[in-house]
Amino acid sequence: MARRRNLRVIFLCIALFAGGLLLLLREHRPSFLRPGLRLHAYVTTGDGALSVIDLVKLQVTARVSVGPALSSVREHPSRAEIWGVSSVGGYVWVLDTRLNQVTARIPVGPLPYALDFSPDGKLIYTTSSGRDTLLVIDCQSRAILARAKTGKEPVLARLTPDGKTVLVVNRRDASLSIHDATTLVLRARVPVVAQPEETVVLPDNSVAFVLSGSQRRISIVDLRRGVLLTQLELAGLPTQMLLKPDGGELYVISPEAHGLQVINTWTHEVGDYMVLGSAPTRAVLRADSSVLYVSDTAAGHVVAVDISSRRMIREPGKENPIPAGRSPLALRFDPEENLLLVVNQGSADVAVIRVLTDHLLTLIPVGDHPQDLAVKLF
Repeated sequence: MARRRNLRVIFLCIALFAGGLLLLLREHRPSFLRPGLRLHAYVTTGDGALSVIDLVKLQVTARVSVGPALSSVREHPSRAEIWGVSSVGGYVWVLDTRLNQVTARIPVGPLPYALDFSPDGKLIYTTSSGRDTLLVIDCQSRAILARAKTGKEPVLARLTPDGKTVLVVNRRDASLSIHDATTLVLRARVPVVAQPEETVVLPDNSVAFVLSGSQRRISIVDLRRGVLLTQLELAGLPTQMLLKPDGGELYVISPEAHGLQVINTWTHEVGDYMVLGSAPTRAVLRADSSVLYVSDTAAGHVVAVDISSRRMIREPGKENPIPAGRSPLALRFDPEENLLLVVNQGSADVAVIRVLTDHLLTLIPVGDHPQDLAVKLF
């Protein structure tokens, strides 16, 4: 009888071990598929450095000094590199992820704020807000291939999905410049909302939506004709727009309105509205458009929203809202959407959330005043 009990205990231990190993393999699959494969997150901090997080070991493995006022940190789509800009330094920088070393600082002019890759990853586009200039850079040679004049204070250059057009958001003169991506020739300049800060484009390259940093409005621009179609009034000052991959809906986050507004991109009508919390500020959408994760900077947590039902997810075994650190802002998934990473400005750390169960795994200290992050599998 005692022997049978011992066998049952042994069998139970083996089953638990196998289950735990299976869960570990699912969450950190990249590190087991091929020896030497690495999955890292790169977090910009207020002291001009990058904190490198090993997402298998869940710890910071390096701190790399880059330069002052870092922004727009992006992973290269095919090369083992992280790119970004130093607004105060006036340059685009490149980090080799295999060496954790900055391999290039490319001067582009005063006050660059953002960058965008061409669809094939061969070119990168940025702006110099201090010189009202659009620039295109060859990613391999690091050479500046062309420059063009823009409107006043260009803060963003964004490629259309087909890679044929560059849209430049000009903050001071409240306009959207439409440039040819090959020649940078100006096709049109369209007046939009005051102090525009962001733009997203429909998958068919036909329409752009432009968000204001100072008004409760969004401009809708016809890119083929180069004209303003309409202005939409919102419930509160927006902080982010997210486009559903099929282009059918636009999600607008507003801490002032305490929630989320849904815009029908075909009819250009404001539709559903959801109250999400105290100050929902940033969000990230799963690739299958099933769940939207929204950070609440005032409440210190992340909310998971079912997009189809427009409701907060309430499922057994899942925690919602999901605890994060203080003042959570930027969010990113790992490439397989096993982990959700949340940058916490107030507590100077990154929250790592298990997507399968929507539970907080750990908080990783990264340095003072973290801002943004990129994730690279290489």
